[in-house]
Amino acid sequence: MAFVNQTRIPATYMRGGTSKGVFFRLQDLPARCQQPGPARDALLLRVIGSPDPYGKQTDGMGGATSSTSKAVILSKSTRPGHDIDYLFGQVSIDQPFVDWSGNCGNLSAAVGPFAISNGLVDAARVPRDGICTVRVWQANIGKTIVAHVPMTGGEVQETGDFELDGVTFPAAEVQLEFMDPAEEGDGEGGGAMFPTGQVVDDLDVPGIGTFKATLINAGIPTIFLNAADIGYTGTELQDAINGDAAALARFETIRAHGALRMGLIKSLDEAAKRQHTPKVAFVAPPAAYAASSGKQIGAADVDLLVRALSMGKLHHAMMGTAAVAIGTAAAIPGTLVNLAAGGGERASVRFGHPSGTLRVGAEARQAGGQWTVTKALMSRSARVLMEGQVRVPGDSF
Repeated sequence: MAFVNQTRIPATYMRGGTSKGVFFRLQDLPARCQQPGPARDALLLRVIGSPDPYGKQTDGMGGATSSTSKAVILSKSTRPGHDIDYLFGQVSIDQPFVDWSGNCGNLSAAVGPFAISNGLVDAARVPRDGICTVRVWQANIGKTIVAHVPMTGGEVQETGDFELDGVTFPAAEVQLEFMDPAEEGDGEGGGAMFPTGQVVDDLDVPGIGTFKATLINAGIPTIFLNAADIGYTGTELQDAINGDAAALARFETIRAHGALRMGLIKSLDEAAKRQHTPKVAFVAPPAAYAASSGKQIGAADVDLLVRALSMGKLHHAMMGTAAVAIGTAAAIPGTLVNLAAGGGERASVRFGHPSGTLRVGAEARQAGGQWTVTKALMSRSARVLMEGQVRVPGDSF
């Protein structure tokens, strides 16, 4: 029997925010994988170790969670005013598909550092010391992200004293600006900020109930619910929900009906192949709780509580794109997020999540009775974990 050799592909394994993934330069991918299609998807599935019926991704680079089953492809941008194009793939753990329908806000923090270190940013724009501003085109959703990356001695600074709940060790701060997060883009996530035209809707979910919901397209399409309406307090940690198969099934049903209401899918059965978007999150007023690390969070430490699900499971912290949605919704009076935070107009919000707290800001303005958000801002950190080459069997893509 003949056996094929493994193919070696240059890659970097990076943490960005509370996620990590495998980063590639587009030019380093095999020729047939440099274009969207089955070959590219097959390659990324094999790199990450999916589909894995055991749910462990032992034979790949994935970490068997939605936060660690990710791939990024970067290239120099031909778009005016941008340095790089950023394409994100959420790799399913147990099913044979890659979801390209949204961005990863956490890994967005690693995009600038990777691009600088790998020669994708014009050297004339990279200072030896100080801050390098990297203008990123997020190709999945057709949006601009501006990353402010610290430089020391001509290299990306990765170590520092910036602490991020959900990440064990401190690192250098990377500030991110998500430009026009709720304006219509030309990617799959583009659309009106409130697809239904309302800041709060009655979402009817047959067999489960009718819930107040804020359906928003900002950062990533998100369905916000009141925790109390679905039987929760907003202080839950992962085990309280991820160990409850019936609860996860209810959330998926709610998500599917929300996606239909938002116009993201045309039939409910399409939701199974679009697991990355929309997200489902539930909010509650401030309350004290113990984070997953044991850290005590006081009611006075936060403006509200938020818990969010990603790829069918409660997230261990908060997705960066969902944080953009939270900041945007908090800035718009009358949304469920805004009401949970006490109502009124606000430029920033600090929310509690399972791993601790996070602050996110949004610049909102009202004109002609309509709210617009010009940017959302947050800080993250990023670090190279390993670099070199990944190997996959030559017949796997």
